Amino acid sequence: MKFLMICSYLPSALNFRGKLLEAIQARGFEIHIMAPELITFPDEYHQLQSLGYTIHEIPMQRTGTNPISDLKLLKNIYQQIRQIQPTYVLSYTIKPVIYGTLAAWLAKVPHRFALITGLGYAFQNVESGKRSLFQKMVHGLYAQALKHAEKVFFQNPDDLKLFQDMHLLDAEKPTVMVNGSGVNVQDFDVMPLPKNEQGQIKVSFLLIARLLGDKGVREYAEAARMIKMKYPEAEFHLVGWIDDNPSAISQQELNIWINQKSIKYWGKLTDVRPAIAESSVYVLPSYREGTPRTVLEAMAMGRAIITTDAPGCRETVQHGQNGYLVGVKSVDDLVQSMQYFIEDPRLIEYMGQRSREIALNKYDVHQVNAHMMAEMGILR
Repeated sequence: MKFLMICSYLPSALNFRGKLLEAIQARGFEIHIMAPELITFPDEYHQLQSLGYTIHEIPMQRTGTNPISDLKLLKNIYQQIRQIQPTYVLSYTIKPVIYGTLAAWLAKVPHRFALITGLGYAFQNVESGKRSLFQKMVHGLYAQALKHAEKVFFQNPDDLKLFQDMHLLDAEKPTVMVNGSGVNVQDFDVMPLPKNEQGQIKVSFLLIARLLGDKGVREYAEAARMIKMKYPEAEFHLVGWIDDNPSAISQQELNIWINQKSIKYWGKLTDVRPAIAESSVYVLPSYREGTPRTVLEAMAMGRAIITTDAPGCRETVQHGQNGYLVGVKSVDDLVQSMQYFIEDPRLIEYMGQRSREIALNKYDVHQVNAHMMAEMGILR
């Protein structure tokens, strides 16, 4: 039998779904992956090929909506599916979910699944009741596509409720809640906390994210500036890159933070573990997530967490136990939570231990994948 995964970003197939594909292959499936811009990711392409997977290119623009281009995308995916003839299709992120699910239905694939990993730009501010023409179009396409999915996987209850409230899901449509993408707790093992010259725990904050406004990057940078004025020894690290997303920060903004010496910028990393090891507290002030993988990785490595009381983020933190939840867009809340760790570094060790325990009990990638495979009928 053949299993096809459709995604919008090839590295995510390796970094976020690698263990799932490995487990499915171990059940005797031939693995196929569809993604755009393969030439951009030669290392990931060759690594996935070396695992015995077949990679197919699709003509997809990750951002923007051009009806003619999207119709060509739908046709291309349909034609390739007819050639591959998979038994199972799993799609994630907006365009793969929409056009991949529709194409799989048209091609009469027996088992079609959608995974909602986060909502992104197309769902910004929809709770206010005001939707742009672009948003209305995307939401309508979602509703049409999900009618033809056998099951829809969600990574947090808020996203599921929003889809139901907006009538993007039929009332009888089977849905499944999974604990994010999981984390490999063996690869992301506990690392010693960084120490200062006196041998004490060093208070060092870290954010890993695409440099987008809705990841809370600006709030993080402003909190760093304010904290450094009072506690100059505190460190603030930033890992990520500027995206072509409409909410991306500018290179000029990034340069200002670097020149002010409030932020140590690492750039984009293929392996984030050295940056996590160099930090003692992980911070993600995101406005909304599916379930943030970087938070899970930091938890697995024994780091305390500061994140927002927002969909997808709030599930990762037991407030006061393994970290603190702060208000969305609240620099004051961020500063206050950071000060707790600066003024009582003992919290870093205690909360980091709790993070590791939660990662082991709730977010182990093998448990998450077994749950998904069982729901797809691959594990019986």
